[in-house]
Amino acid sequence: MSTINRQIRLAARPVGEPRPTDWEQVEEPAAQPGDGEFLVQVLCLSIDPAMRGWMNAGRSYIRPVEIGEVMRAGAVGRVVASRHSGFAVGDHVSGTFGVQEYCVSDGRGVTKVDPAAAPLPTYLGTLGMSGLTAYFGLIEVGRPEPGQTVVVSGAAGAVGSVVGQIAKILGCRVIGIAGGEAKCRMVVDEFGFDAAIDYQSEDVRKALREHAPDGVDVYFDNVGGDVLDAVLLRLARGARVVVCGAISQYNSTKPQGPANYLSLLVNRASMTGIVVFDYADRYPEGIAQMAAWRAEGRLKSLEDVVSGSVAEFPDTLMRLFRGDNRGKLVLKIAD
Repeated sequence: MSTINRQIRLAARPVGEPRPTDWEQVEEPAAQPGDGEFLVQVLCLSIDPAMRGWMNAGRSYIRPVEIGEVMRAGAVGRVVASRHSGFAVGDHVSGTFGVQEYCVSDGRGVTKVDPAAAPLPTYLGTLGMSGLTAYFGLIEVGRPEPGQTVVVSGAAGAVGSVVGQIAKILGCRVIGIAGGEAKCRMVVDEFGFDAAIDYQSEDVRKALREHAPDGVDVYFDNVGGDVLDAVLLRLARGARVVVCGAISQYNSTKPQGPANYLSLLVNRASMTGIVVFDYADRYPEGIAQMAAWRAEGRLKSLEDVVSGSVAEFPDTLMRLFRGDNRGKLVLKIAD
């Protein structure tokens, strides 16, 4: 009997928030690997804010997902059939396998992972693309120095929580911005930030004056919008703004650009984007360093794992935009 592969494909390009009609669930026999290929059973899917951008047509840092195509997603899985000399049945692997139960791969962009060294969801979070984005974005673009003040938005999320912890390891004072009392408490108590600002109940500009009286040296932005504008007004001379994401804008039909951008001129500051793919040849370096910090207990990882099936993908994705997740959001579709 052939194995059935359940997939989620993009059926329409969303306008505003994605709707159930923007997706199509398809069932078809799982493909069999040819020479130099192997078949992966997908176990855990990475759920990322960037997925919303991949659904849009137009030029970006990566091609859009086409209508009728399996939704792009990072994932971890297990090799269940192989005709590839470098991958054996039973190997656990990480790669861009898509929102589906099975995927045939030729090995390009696929990395072996060790479930004995860390839980599989961690290879999608701290030891995966989220952690690598935090690592290279902060160190290479933010360039923090000991004693400087680093502010991180989306501080309770997959990238922001790692950014703040790395900044603390590097000797910085770290202020997180997050939504809700519980997330702010977690940012300080669990991740070791020096302070947290609740954008839902506090005046962010006023709170920044209190917590960063000498200005912000590095701002790692994951949300854009009003929070970005508030931080721009508190930049120190020579500050670096790292643009990683803008989750507050992804579902907006009228995205809001920064109104206070002239602060960059006044403070001789810079604003630079981070796309982790630019550092692909250095992934082993970043993973090794973060794994070492994790083993030493200096870097904590938090995965918000939802158990279900590929059918739960659309609703699980919306958890990101409702602010329901804490840490790295993962959809577990098989044991």
